[in-house]
Amino acid sequence: MPTDVAHFDDYATRLSSVLKSFDWSDVAKLADDMADCAKTNRQVFLCGNGGSAGNAIHLANDFLYAWSKRPGQGLRVHALPANAAVGTCLANDEGYDQIFALQLSVQADPGDILICFSGSGNSPNIICALEEAKQIGMSSYSVLGFDGGKAKALSTVAIHFETDDMQIAEDAQLIIGHMIVQYLHKRRDELAKAKN
Repeated sequence: MPTDVAHFDDYATRLSSVLKSFDWSDVAKLADDMADCAKTNRQVFLCGNGGSAGNAIHLANDFLYAWSKRPGQGLRVHALPANAAVGTCLANDEGYDQIFALQLSVQADPGDILICFSGSGNSPNIICALEEAKQIGMSSYSVLGFDGGKAKALSTVAIHFETDDMQIAEDAQLIIGHMIVQYLHKRRDELAKAKN
């Protein structure tokens, strides 16, 4: 049976349309805030569920090393979904909605950054993480799809892609991350000199 090439062309067209119509100013804010983290040693925390958790873990790798490829210059970054022992412990003992918030309550400091990846913006553990971040005094950024959900109003900055397609919403998370990786790479010499 021949491959339906039209399906792939349609997906590419829809993804391209979402990206072309987007206002990138809030992504620029996040990129500049992360560049400042590279200079000041503030921490960056990432979280998400399912495919968004995978994106958080992937991008933690890129922010730790890939943008600078220099020992000691990466960001102090933590993917909150990465530790299965911690996640299952907190889910079992305190409830799944607390798996990110309780990690932040121990590890995060005022001025650190939380980046949430969520299609709907309504996952209870994302909402609890955003509320905890606010209580700690962190800045929070959420990369959201659909209507943005509750996370849109709770985030310091909501990066909202108006798409009802979960796969495209998750694509956008990774694309933003890779854009910022390349932005940081362009500034790596400047950031290395400015690091406190």
